[in-house]
Amino acid sequence: MKKLGEYRKLLEVDKTVTLKELKTIYRNTMKDTHPDKFANDEAGKLEAEEKSKSIIEAYHFLVSINPETQEKYKEEYTETITKSNIQDFYLEKAVLKVQHLNGNMYEYLGVPKNTYIKMVNSDSPSRFARRHIYGSFIYRKAGEAMAD
Repeated sequence: MKKLGEYRKLLEVDKTVTLKELKTIYRNTMKDTHPDKFANDEAGKLEAEEKSKSIIEAYHFLVSINPETQEKYKEEYTETITKSNIQDFYLEKAVLKVQHLNGNMYEYLGVPKNTYIKMVNSDSPSRFARRHIYGSFIYRKAGEAMAD
């Protein structure tokens, strides 16, 4: 969750920002910090490259958890969490990564370690997640397994 706050602060947005507003803010911020603006200033250019990378990362992350994005993929997400059991899961820095048998992977932000331990020790991680993870934490799609 710390990362989420840092990203919002970097782009100077709150959790009510729309996708359209986020895109405009992102473009304007990138114009101000684009490395090409520092053609004759090598140190400035390097700093701008680092800041640009951070801005791009923040933008993509915030787009992925935005309610408009989640609404767009709600049907796929709902089908995954109701019909596809968990293949694998792990916790890394309060982010629970869940890989489903259908190939979809989702990240749940701010999951406490004790909740993760309960999930590990549960008879059915899929049932535990349906009861205690899904709907309780901010999530984002983290990818899909590659087809053979």
